[in-house]
Amino acid sequence: MRKSWTGFEVLGGVLLLVGGVLIAGGVAKPKANASNDAALNEKIISYVRERYGIPDTVKVTATPFQSSNFPGFLASTITTTTDDGKEPRNTTIFLTDDRHYLIVGFLFALSGDPKGEIVQHVREQFKIPEATSLTVGPFRNSSFPNFLTTTVALENGKQKQTEDFYITKDNRTLVLGRVFNLGQDLRREALRAFVTTNQPTQGPAHAPVTIVEYADLECPMCGRLHEFLEKELIPKYGDKVRVIFKEFPLVQIHDWALTAAIANECVYEIKPEAYAPYRSLIFQNQSGTNAANVRDALMGYADQVGVDRVRLAGCLDSKASLPRVDEGTREAKRLEIQSTPTCFINGRMLVGFPNAEAYYKAVDAALKEAK
Repeated sequence: MRKSWTGFEVLGGVLLLVGGVLIAGGVAKPKANASNDAALNEKIISYVRERYGIPDTVKVTATPFQSSNFPGFLASTITTTTDDGKEPRNTTIFLTDDRHYLIVGFLFALSGDPKGEIVQHVREQFKIPEATSLTVGPFRNSSFPNFLTTTVALENGKQKQTEDFYITKDNRTLVLGRVFNLGQDLRREALRAFVTTNQPTQGPAHAPVTIVEYADLECPMCGRLHEFLEKELIPKYGDKVRVIFKEFPLVQIHDWALTAAIANECVYEIKPEAYAPYRSLIFQNQSGTNAANVRDALMGYADQVGVDRVRLAGCLDSKASLPRVDEGTREAKRLEIQSTPTCFINGRMLVGFPNAEAYYKAVDAALKEAK
């Protein structure tokens, strides 16, 4: 799991939309001249559900869009409700007046000193201490009409991090969050982004359903999903399903995930048929693995799956397979994946491992569509 600094997080396969009225003046207060457009609400709910891989077991509702305190934007509240007894989660979302672009995050009014105000809002919103420096880069054109973008750099002496944010072209409104084009076909865009050749795979290439999985080998939920795929889903569907594995180590929060990913891809290059069982051993032994012992552990797994130790050591120590790992990470970022595990089932995103039923329903739906 990874928490983003863009105002929302994905946990346990369920989108936890946060925000609402947490910051005075930061979130629009809807006015009374609302237009109740049920079709628009359904479109937004469908988009949010698909964009964040929210399973059907989570109920998603949206209030009618209304005028907001920010010129050019409408506002609505999205509510996600799970069946586990937890309190519903609410967030205010925004829509440009032309209904083309959805904003998930926070809006802030800007005045005479946009860069200084951006630093202030980012610092306050994400609780960044004063000792940590924030630098706002130049404003430049973005891929979204009427929006500029800027890169905010964070540095505390030990860690550097950057994030892009958006500003309206009139410099009046800051977006701390994501801007989405509602005209995009999300499944088609995902299918275009995947590299499917020369990838670690289980199942036949002609299978009607392809699951592309992005995982971090140090992520416990990824381990649970891997076990489910290996022991339940793949045996259930047989040659109807192909799984393509992608490395997405979250290096900012996991200290041995990258080393394991490099070893994993080395095994694929040395002995492709050993990749899946080797990966299983990494997941099965997560609790006893740390940065100090990971190399020895990875060498030991090689013996168990019949991979030449010397070749694996040479590949791992030289990081020869790092380009393959980096390819998976770049692909995940292009798809704006926020957490692991994230799967795409014939292009439809499913985040986390909410339960087995969510995967069975997604595969069954894909099989039905493939007929």
